[in-house]
Amino acid sequence: MNKLIARDTYLKQALLFRDTDLIKVITGVRRCGKSSLLALIRQQLEAEKVPGRAFVSLNLESKAVSIENSDELYTYCKKQASSQGKTYFFIDEPQQLPSWEKAINALRIDIDCDIYITGSNAFLLSSELSTLLSGRYVEIRMLPLSFSEFLDFNGLSFPSNRAVTLDYQGQPVLFDDVFAHYLTYGGFPELASVETTQEMHSVYTSGMYETVVTKDVLNRERIHGRSQVTSAETLSNIATYLADNIGNLLSTKTIANVLTDAGDKTSHVTAMSYIRALDEAYLFYRAGRYDVHGKELLRTMPKQYIVDLGLRSFLEGYRNTDSGRVFENAVYLQLLYQGYTVHVGKLYTKEIDFIAIKNAQRLYIQVTDDLSDEKTRERELAPLQSIPDNFPKFVVTRNRTLLTDVEGIRILSAQQFFTQSWNAGV
Repeated sequence: MNKLIARDTYLKQALLFRDTDLIKVITGVRRCGKSSLLALIRQQLEAEKVPGRAFVSLNLESKAVSIENSDELYTYCKKQASSQGKTYFFIDEPQQLPSWEKAINALRIDIDCDIYITGSNAFLLSSELSTLLSGRYVEIRMLPLSFSEFLDFNGLSFPSNRAVTLDYQGQPVLFDDVFAHYLTYGGFPELASVETTQEMHSVYTSGMYETVVTKDVLNRERIHGRSQVTSAETLSNIATYLADNIGNLLSTKTIANVLTDAGDKTSHVTAMSYIRALDEAYLFYRAGRYDVHGKELLRTMPKQYIVDLGLRSFLEGYRNTDSGRVFENAVYLQLLYQGYTVHVGKLYTKEIDFIAIKNAQRLYIQVTDDLSDEKTRERELAPLQSIPDNFPKFVVTRNRTLLTDVEGIRILSAQQFFTQSWNAGV
């Protein structure tokens, strides 16, 4: 087995429920590292060298696997099961098979086993799995590499908030340069190198994106009888529009009008269906608005954030556009990585960039490129100062600042936010 680089956050989540009746479902965009996580889990369990255990790994997208239906999946797995101890099943993309969830459920009932599966489309959990296995599975939501993972992949660290470190050759590397590279090329593990070029990134991302569009969107929509999402061109147009408008309040009516004016006649209902399909393929994440005063989620004008900023660069033609919203997207993904549920905040006429919630704890977060300008400081601080409760409040700024605290509002640089335990004790 090839050497695997640990992604401890997800590994710990998956192993938290090991040897239980719960099926571990690892979800995320294609090529974010789900298969490698299965291999890491297997590697750790095998290293325990417990007699009588069996390990069965299957990638149902591989041509080397001739399993074509759920009965064949069940029969194959049962034949491979141990007769003397627990069997560990690691199954990639079982939703390729019709009625796959029935085979998984039967294995869970009939065999002393522990089951780990992956899926590249949220339809995996919105299908009969949620009915047949209600309360019998846990989801581990996986993203491309966070910035801290990206640094680990490159053998880099910036201790004590230092702006410079040394690479493996002993050459100086600036935090700002590495972070800018990450914001441009993103965190897909196969591209996780500070030496990745635009040409390398474009070739790889093009293949990945086409696979997602065909396998994880259009084919799945066709298989499940959804007739509104059929055009690769419309799907690509809407994906590009969303990528260009990350962090903006969205209206499906506006999107439909923009596409129609460009010659791709689209209704707002159809636009909504395509956005749903892109979200289900984990290419985009929807952040709904939360009314702080009314304490309720609002149904209209959500925001969409892209799963990987390198994908946005690809869709945008590597144009360096709107660094502020790119940075905001990066903060959103970091909050997801840290386990928060993230909403966009509304307080009367003011907007709070993010309300992050975990374990009944709430954080209010503003995001900006720079706080050096007095008017910018006033604009970013005002919404936080207007919030009547005492939950922690932060401003995350990409550029370094001498400010550390303003009226109880903590100011964090990008380096502090992305590389340090800024929320310890929160």
